[in-house]
Amino acid sequence: MTATTPRPTQLQDGVVIGEGVVLDSRPASVASRLLAAIVDLVALLVLAILALLVLENLSLRLDEYTSRILLIVVLVTVTVVLPTTVETLTRGRSLGKLVAGVRIVRDDGGPIVFRQAFVRALTGVVELWLTFGSVAVICSISHPRGKRIGDVLAGSYASRVRTAAPVRNPAVMPPQLAGWAAHADVARLPDGLALAIRQFLGRAGLLHPGSRAELGTRLAGDLRPYVSPPPPAGTHPEAFLSAVLAERGRRETVVELERVRREQAESVLLRRLPHGVPDPDV
Repeated sequence: MTATTPRPTQLQDGVVIGEGVVLDSRPASVASRLLAAIVDLVALLVLAILALLVLENLSLRLDEYTSRILLIVVLVTVTVVLPTTVETLTRGRSLGKLVAGVRIVRDDGGPIVFRQAFVRALTGVVELWLTFGSVAVICSISHPRGKRIGDVLAGSYASRVRTAAPVRNPAVMPPQLAGWAAHADVARLPDGLALAIRQFLGRAGLLHPGSRAELGTRLAGDLRPYVSPPPPAGTHPEAFLSAVLAERGRRETVVELERVRREQAESVLLRRLPHGVPDPDV
């Protein structure tokens, strides 16, 4: 039997990828993108001016043809090579995007690679430099995800990364499964599976009923090998997922409280003076 990879499900504020993980990847506003672009353009202009000043101060006697070649090299480096290199190495975060709290990501929410960075930089020569950013601003305003032409061609968009952390409610233990969960043996879950289950439960109400049932059933099937004995027959997949997460949270809390209690007891012993040495008077 071959497994098919489901297509990402679009949500109002994120993307559900094939593993059932909801990516909180919200498009950046036009204002944030404009701020990032202005900071980047100013930084690149400063670098271009510095490069030209350095070439001028070298006191080299260059003919007109060689001077034009050097000028073209500087312009290509500043407008294409540097933006491509920076976005590739930083996975979509340039100086301006760091200031504005923006990251360039692929349409599926993953980090961009050289291809996307190069297409964006090459297109930016026209829509950013030659038109003073007017084409990029108009395209970003009209596009539902704030894309400029370079993003449309590269399959990327600007995502907000400095937003308020969403409040994640702890998983609730279904009353009918409390007794079973307390005695069940729950092995350590893979980080990806635990995150997928947690985010699925937090966003289940936003999913299409068909997608919700499919993802819930698939995640419950992925979870069953890590739980023994299995849940009672007829248990709803979401109830099973919620019970396991709630029980894991309870056990982790107990372990953490015991660790803190033990460390406090050990710290008291370390602060005490050796046996037979009276404590100094305060």
